[in-house]
Amino acid sequence: MKSRNKKIILALAVSFLMFPFFSSENDEEVLFRFKFNKDDKSRILSTVDEEVYIEGNLSHQAKILNRISSVVTSVYENGNGITKATFMTSESAKLKGDAFTNYTWGEEYESIFERTPLGKYTISDIYFMPTVRDVPLFPSEPVKKGQIWTGEGHEAHDLRRGFNASKPFKVPFVASYCWKDTEEKENGTKLYVIEARYDLYFESPEPDTSTNEYLNYPAVTMGHSYQTIWWDNDRGMIDHYSEEFKISITSFYGTSFVFVGTAHAEVNEFQRVSSDETVMQVRESVERFGLENVEVRKGEKGLVISVENIQFKPDSSELLESEKVKLNKIGDILKLYTNDILVTGHCAARGTKPFQQKISEERASAVASYLTQLGVRKSECIFTIGKGASMPIAPNSTEDGRARNRRVEITLMDN
Repeated sequence: MKSRNKKIILALAVSFLMFPFFSSENDEEVLFRFKFNKDDKSRILSTVDEEVYIEGNLSHQAKILNRISSVVTSVYENGNGITKATFMTSESAKLKGDAFTNYTWGEEYESIFERTPLGKYTISDIYFMPTVRDVPLFPSEPVKKGQIWTGEGHEAHDLRRGFNASKPFKVPFVASYCWKDTEEKENGTKLYVIEARYDLYFESPEPDTSTNEYLNYPAVTMGHSYQTIWWDNDRGMIDHYSEEFKISITSFYGTSFVFVGTAHAEVNEFQRVSSDETVMQVRESVERFGLENVEVRKGEKGLVISVENIQFKPDSSELLESEKVKLNKIGDILKLYTNDILVTGHCAARGTKPFQQKISEERASAVASYLTQLGVRKSECIFTIGKGASMPIAPNSTEDGRARNRRVEITLMDN
């Protein structure tokens, strides 16, 4: 099956087996299209529960969160949109007792790409994100409920670590689509339920064999992805989706790796809060609540509420009751907004640098967990990071200075 025509015929044959054709109660036809508007901002949160097997044995289980923030920078006359996006991947971390799950802020990757109203990407090989491209891909003509169509896409994997790959490792596929149903959200928004399925089988070209690194390079990649997409055609974007997947990789050395799991994602538009007006509103709320040692300012990632001299039990990350009272009031302020939250822990320059880093991370996690307990956000919308004593705002030579440096910053994120 090397020719494009044979691939499409095979995909269509499989599609009729996977999607039983049924006639709609009406003859409604829908023209599905992506819609791009300059300066539109959105955020996608994708949670992945995955099991990893090596040579048939379970290696580990992972809960991974992918956060994508994007802005449409320009739109062409033909409807194509240019998007600038930032991708961040994080794995969950559990506190003592496994009561809450927090996500540490991971490495960020930027990407710029063009996408057509049909969903086709144009993206340079200098960008490794997004992984799945050209899904969904819509036909040029309207479709009816139960109708099947196909589209070519590919997965782009990042093999820079371990293999020194300078470009994404691309695995092509032909996806089958079917508009299965319609649903209505509580706010009256009409969503189109679209199933997207594709199988993978790809034999890699022989890599550079001048070093032994090629031995672990993927020789054969197989697998499948079964997705359900809830599509908002009025906005021209995905509302949310779910996925079941299984990917099997056999290296040139003969080692087998299997990744199996599920994923779920939601797409949300959110407001920009690091404006002069919002900063003033939050400052007024802080003053009205009588909160001491709390500063509100604009930050690199959004609006920052800095809680200085935050009190924990000595050399620990356990909050004192007095600080919980303060966080209760800050939580009431945060509930007025929908943006994701980043909690950054800082400490005074006491002890070793590893101890400083550890205590700052634990304190950020303690605050994030308490905000989750208060119902400020779901755990997957609150991220943590520790900065140790690397970013002092006052001299560490005095007790007053050390108290100011011992702080937690809560950021309502704009990006």
